[in-house]
Amino acid sequence: MEEVRVAVLEQKIEDLKIIVIKIDGAIEKISEVNSNVSKMLAVHEERISKQEEADTILFAKIDKLRDKIDFDNNCLVSRIQKIEKRVWIALGVVYGLTFFHNNLSMFTKLLTPSPQASIMRYTDFKA
Repeated sequence: MEEVRVAVLEQKIEDLKIIVIKIDGAIEKISEVNSNVSKMLAVHEERISKQEEADTILFAKIDKLRDKIDFDNNCLVSRIQKIEKRVWIALGVVYGLTFFHNNLSMFTKLLTPSPQASIMRYTDFKA
């Protein structure tokens, strides 16, 4: 009877050997997958860090460009305001000259009154 038990145990061990071999294979595959995942994570981490560096550089360039555009815009606004001021002054001068020219006869009458005869009275010279 003991021989039968030993034979049954030997058969069970043989059956377990196949399972152990399959488990060993699965463990090896899992190790390979783990290694590959680790490599992929390292590559992705490197890409992310490079992208962050590129983003930092791009944001700095964008800030510089925005500052330059703001400065250029302020310069243009200043120049346009100066030109507008000169145009309004020129229009005022033209309007004033036109008004003066159209009303020249009125100004000459005001500035040069018509001559009046002078009358001297004897009573004004009493001594």
